[in-house]
Amino acid sequence: MRDKVLIGYGQGFWGDSILGPVRLVREGPLDYLALDYLAEVTMSILQKQRSRNPKAGYATDFVRMLERTLPTIHGKGIKVIANAGGVNPGACLEAVLELARKQGIKGLKVGIIEGDDILARLPELQQNGHKLVNMDDDRPLAEVQDRLLSANVYIGAFAVAQCLAAGAQIVIGGRITDPALVGGPMIHEFGWQATDYDKLAASTMAGHIAE
Repeated sequence: MRDKVLIGYGQGFWGDSILGPVRLVREGPLDYLALDYLAEVTMSILQKQRSRNPKAGYATDFVRMLERTLPTIHGKGIKVIANAGGVNPGACLEAVLELARKQGIKGLKVGIIEGDDILARLPELQQNGHKLVNMDDDRPLAEVQDRLLSANVYIGAFAVAQCLAAGAQIVIGGRITDPALVGGPMIHEFGWQATDYDKLAASTMAGHIAE
Protein backbone atom coordinates (compact mmCIF):
# COMPACT_ATOMS: atom_id res chain seq x y z
CA MET A 1 0.00 0.00 0.00
CA ARG A 2 1.37 3.42 -0.94
CA ASP A 3 2.12 6.16 1.56
CA LYS A 4 1.78 8.88 -1.10
CA VAL A 5 -0.31 9.35 -4.24
CA LEU A 6 0.13 12.13 -6.81
CA ILE A 7 -3.18 13.53 -8.09
CA GLY A 8 -3.37 16.37 -10.60
CA TYR A 9 -6.58 18.33 -11.31
CA GLY A 10 -6.68 19.07 -15.01
CA GLN A 11 -9.97 20.76 -15.89
CA GLY A 12 -12.53 22.59 -13.77
CA PHE A 13 -15.53 23.04 -16.07
CA TRP A 14 -16.93 22.04 -19.45
CA GLY A 15 -15.09 24.16 -22.00
CA ASP A 16 -11.99 24.69 -19.86
CA SER A 17 -8.63 24.66 -21.65
CA ILE A 18 -7.18 21.21 -22.33
CA LEU A 19 -3.61 22.54 -22.13
CA GLY A 20 -3.42 21.97 -18.36
CA PRO A 21 -4.15 18.24 -18.41
CA VAL A 22 -1.98 17.76 -21.49
CA ARG A 23 0.99 19.25 -19.65
CA LEU A 24 0.25 17.31 -16.47
CA VAL A 25 0.23 14.04 -18.40
CA ARG A 26 3.33 14.79 -20.45
CA GLU A 27 5.49 16.55 -17.87
CA GLY A 28 4.33 15.57 -14.40
CA PRO A 29 5.10 12.86 -12.07
CA LEU A 30 1.47 11.84 -11.92
CA ASP A 31 -0.52 8.87 -10.62
CA TYR A 32 -4.04 10.21 -11.19
CA LEU A 33 -5.59 12.87 -13.38
CA ALA A 34 -8.89 14.31 -12.09
CA LEU A 35 -11.23 16.20 -14.41
CA ASP A 36 -14.43 18.06 -13.47
CA TYR A 37 -16.90 19.18 -16.14
CA LEU A 38 -20.28 19.56 -14.49
CA ALA A 39 -22.29 22.44 -13.10
CA GLU A 40 -26.07 22.66 -12.65
CA VAL A 41 -26.56 24.57 -15.90
CA THR A 42 -24.25 22.11 -17.67
CA MET A 43 -26.49 19.22 -16.65
CA SER A 44 -29.50 20.93 -18.22
CA ILE A 45 -27.59 21.59 -21.45
CA LEU A 46 -26.40 18.00 -21.65
CA GLN A 47 -29.91 16.68 -20.97
CA LYS A 48 -31.24 18.78 -23.86
CA GLN A 49 -28.51 17.40 -26.11
CA ARG A 50 -29.35 13.82 -25.18
CA SER A 51 -33.06 14.44 -25.83
CA ARG A 52 -32.14 15.35 -29.41
CA ASN A 53 -29.44 12.70 -29.89
CA PRO A 54 -29.21 9.51 -27.79
CA LYS A 55 -25.45 9.41 -28.39
CA ALA A 56 -24.94 12.91 -26.92
CA GLY A 57 -25.15 14.25 -23.38
CA TYR A 58 -21.54 14.01 -22.21
CA ALA A 59 -18.57 16.41 -22.11
CA THR A 60 -17.08 16.06 -25.57
CA ASP A 61 -13.94 18.02 -24.68
CA PHE A 62 -12.96 15.07 -22.44
CA VAL A 63 -12.60 12.92 -25.56
CA ARG A 64 -10.83 15.77 -27.34
CA MET A 65 -8.33 15.94 -24.47
CA LEU A 66 -7.80 12.18 -24.63
CA GLU A 67 -7.07 12.42 -28.36
CA ARG A 68 -3.87 14.23 -27.39
CA THR A 69 -2.99 12.28 -24.26
CA LEU A 70 -4.37 8.73 -24.31
CA PRO A 71 -1.24 6.97 -25.62
CA THR A 72 0.85 8.65 -22.91
CA ILE A 73 -1.76 8.02 -20.23
CA HIS A 74 -1.93 4.35 -21.13
CA GLY A 75 1.83 4.00 -21.48
CA LYS A 76 2.61 5.63 -18.15
CA GLY A 77 -0.20 3.88 -16.32
CA ILE A 78 -1.81 7.17 -15.26
CA LYS A 79 -5.36 6.69 -14.05
CA VAL A 80 -8.05 9.17 -15.05
CA ILE A 81 -11.13 10.08 -12.99
CA ALA A 82 -13.73 12.30 -14.67
CA ASN A 83 -17.40 13.20 -14.36
CA ALA A 84 -17.40 13.72 -18.12
CA GLY A 85 -20.23 11.22 -18.52
CA GLY A 86 -22.71 13.99 -17.77
CA VAL A 87 -26.17 12.51 -18.34
CA ASN A 88 -24.91 9.78 -20.68
CA PRO A 89 -21.88 7.92 -19.26
CA GLY A 90 -22.49 4.98 -21.59
CA ALA A 91 -22.12 7.14 -24.70
CA CYS A 92 -18.96 8.69 -23.26
CA LEU A 93 -17.60 5.19 -22.64
CA GLU A 94 -18.24 4.21 -26.26
CA ALA A 95 -16.53 7.37 -27.51
CA VAL A 96 -13.43 6.65 -25.40
CA LEU A 97 -13.27 3.01 -26.51
CA GLU A 98 -13.66 4.05 -30.14
CA LEU A 99 -10.80 6.52 -29.72
CA ALA A 100 -8.63 3.78 -28.19
CA ARG A 101 -9.36 1.52 -31.17
CA LYS A 102 -8.47 4.28 -33.63
CA GLN A 103 -5.19 4.91 -31.81
CA GLY A 104 -4.33 1.20 -31.67
CA ILE A 105 -4.40 1.09 -27.87
CA LYS A 106 -5.17 -2.39 -26.56
CA GLY A 107 -6.10 -3.55 -23.08
CA LEU A 108 -7.48 -0.22 -21.90
CA LYS A 109 -9.97 -0.76 -19.07
CA VAL A 110 -12.67 1.87 -18.70
CA GLY A 111 -15.35 1.88 -16.00
CA ILE A 112 -18.49 3.97 -15.74
CA ILE A 113 -20.57 5.02 -12.75
CA GLU A 114 -24.31 5.24 -13.36
CA GLY A 115 -27.38 5.70 -11.19
CA ASP A 116 -27.31 9.44 -10.60
CA ASP A 117 -29.93 10.33 -13.24
CA ILE A 118 -33.32 10.04 -11.52
CA LEU A 119 -35.43 12.17 -13.87
CA ALA A 120 -37.52 9.20 -15.01
CA ARG A 121 -37.91 8.00 -11.41
CA LEU A 122 -39.41 11.20 -10.00
CA PRO A 123 -43.08 10.12 -10.32
CA GLU A 124 -42.26 6.80 -8.60
CA LEU A 125 -40.38 8.55 -5.79
CA GLN A 126 -43.24 10.98 -5.18
CA GLN A 127 -45.81 8.18 -5.22
CA ASN A 128 -43.75 6.47 -2.52
CA GLY A 129 -44.04 9.51 -0.27
CA HIS A 130 -40.94 11.53 -1.15
CA LYS A 131 -42.25 15.09 -1.52
CA LEU A 132 -38.92 16.50 -2.73
CA VAL A 133 -39.68 19.99 -1.47
CA ASN A 134 -37.82 23.16 -2.35
CA MET A 135 -35.21 23.91 0.33
CA ASP A 136 -36.06 27.63 0.34
CA ASP A 137 -39.85 27.77 0.33
CA ASP A 138 -41.01 24.16 0.90
CA ARG A 139 -42.89 23.98 -2.40
CA PRO A 140 -43.26 20.38 -3.62
CA LEU A 141 -41.46 19.36 -6.78
CA ALA A 142 -44.80 18.42 -8.34
CA GLU A 143 -45.53 22.13 -8.91
CA VAL A 144 -42.68 22.49 -11.41
CA GLN A 145 -42.14 18.92 -12.56
CA ASP A 146 -43.43 19.56 -16.09
CA ARG A 147 -40.62 22.11 -16.57
CA LEU A 148 -37.74 19.97 -15.31
CA LEU A 149 -34.86 19.30 -17.69
CA SER A 150 -32.68 17.16 -15.42
CA ALA A 151 -32.72 15.56 -11.99
CA ASN A 152 -29.59 14.01 -10.58
CA VAL A 153 -28.33 12.82 -7.23
CA TYR A 154 -24.71 12.94 -6.17
CA ILE A 155 -22.72 9.70 -5.98
CA GLY A 156 -19.75 9.55 -3.62
CA ALA A 157 -16.12 8.58 -3.66
CA PHE A 158 -16.57 4.91 -2.78
CA ALA A 159 -18.12 4.25 -6.19
CA VAL A 160 -14.94 5.64 -7.77
CA ALA A 161 -12.82 3.44 -5.52
CA GLN A 162 -14.85 0.39 -6.53
CA CYS A 163 -14.18 1.05 -10.22
CA LEU A 164 -10.47 1.40 -9.52
CA ALA A 165 -10.46 -1.80 -7.47
CA ALA A 166 -12.04 -3.59 -10.44
CA GLY A 167 -9.05 -2.56 -12.57
CA ALA A 168 -10.32 0.49 -14.45
CA GLN A 169 -7.63 2.86 -15.69
CA ILE A 170 -10.24 5.43 -16.72
CA VAL A 171 -13.31 6.03 -14.55
CA ILE A 172 -16.17 7.99 -16.10
CA GLY A 173 -19.02 9.18 -13.93
CA GLY A 174 -22.10 11.30 -14.25
CA ARG A 175 -22.99 13.44 -11.24
CA ILE A 176 -20.36 12.16 -8.83
CA THR A 177 -19.36 14.65 -6.16
CA ASP A 178 -16.56 17.08 -6.99
CA PRO A 179 -14.19 15.94 -4.21
CA ALA A 180 -14.85 12.26 -5.08
CA LEU A 181 -12.57 12.76 -8.09
CA VAL A 182 -9.73 13.03 -5.57
CA GLY A 183 -11.22 11.12 -2.66
CA GLY A 184 -11.94 7.99 -4.71
CA PRO A 185 -8.28 7.39 -5.58
CA MET A 186 -7.24 8.04 -1.96
CA ILE A 187 -9.78 5.53 -0.64
CA HIS A 188 -8.55 3.00 -3.19
CA GLU A 189 -4.85 3.52 -2.59
CA PHE A 190 -4.90 3.83 1.21
CA GLY A 191 -7.62 1.29 1.97
CA TRP A 192 -9.84 3.70 3.89
CA GLN A 193 -13.19 2.52 5.21
CA ALA A 194 -16.52 4.33 5.50
CA THR A 195 -15.87 4.86 9.22
CA ASP A 196 -12.51 6.63 8.71
CA TYR A 197 -14.24 9.96 9.16
CA ASP A 198 -11.19 12.17 9.73
CA LYS A 199 -9.38 10.77 6.69
CA LEU A 200 -12.45 11.06 4.50
CA ALA A 201 -12.93 14.64 5.68
CA ALA A 202 -9.31 15.37 4.77
CA SER A 203 -9.83 13.87 1.30
CA THR A 204 -12.94 16.02 0.83
CA MET A 205 -10.92 19.11 1.69
CA ALA A 206 -8.11 18.01 -0.62
CA GLY A 207 -10.61 17.47 -3.41
CA HIS A 208 -12.10 20.94 -3.05
CA ILE A 209 -8.67 22.58 -2.88
CA ALA A 210 -7.53 20.74 -6.01
CA GLU A 211 -10.74 21.70 -7.78
